Amino acid sequence: MSSANRLLPILPQGSARLIREVVDFALASVCAGCGAPGTALCAECEATLAPRVVPVRTGDVPGCAGLAFDGVAATALRAIKEDGQTSLIRPLRPALAAAVTALCSGSGRVLPVDVVVPVPTSRAAFRHRGFRLPELLARGIGVPMQRALLPARRLADQRLLGVQARRTNLAGAFVANRDGGGASAVLVDDVITTGSTCGEAARALRAAGFSVVGAVAVAATPRRR
Repeated sequence: MSSANRLLPILPQGSARLIREVVDFALASVCAGCGAPGTALCAECEATLAPRVVPVRTGDVPGCAGLAFDGVAATALRAIKEDGQTSLIRPLRPALAAAVTALCSGSGRVLPVDVVVPVPTSRAAFRHRGFRLPELLARGIGVPMQRALLPARRLADQRLLGVQARRTNLAGAFVANRDGGGASAVLVDDVITTGSTCGEAARALRAAGFSVVGAVAVAATPRRR
């Protein structure tokens, strides 16, 4: 856990996040992309994060990711999730914005979006990291965010499972905590792998009365392309 994360239990969430980002930036000794010393992300690596939208399918839910999950995009996301380098979220925001634009205008007309809903983070991941990455990403989209989904039960580690096993593991995994009332919603995640997580999240939202426009993520794994 980074030095900044140790401050989280005694600080408000917003202050803790700001301090974490400042400390991460100050202590960053190498570029998350290429390992060049003295910067969290060098200009050359940041340039490779220019959006290249990847269409994805998550069950019956249309989706878009701003980048493929490889190269600098993959190492930056791992640095955020594994090392707490949340300062790297900023250079990834254009990719997520491009994914939202592509999703909502892909039919030839602009689809309205009332709310964005982050895919829930497991309790274990939140305890380890001190933040919920999909939620931090969703807050930067410019559309009202609702934390409308909660984990319904504990899940096995998705990273260890194949496509069908992921679907089985996720069945009934999420529950909505409010009535959607017909509001149009876009799901937000950091990475789309098989699409099973977003598909289950969409099911839970629809069951609560939301109209699900689709799902977006910063990146999608090559298999989802």
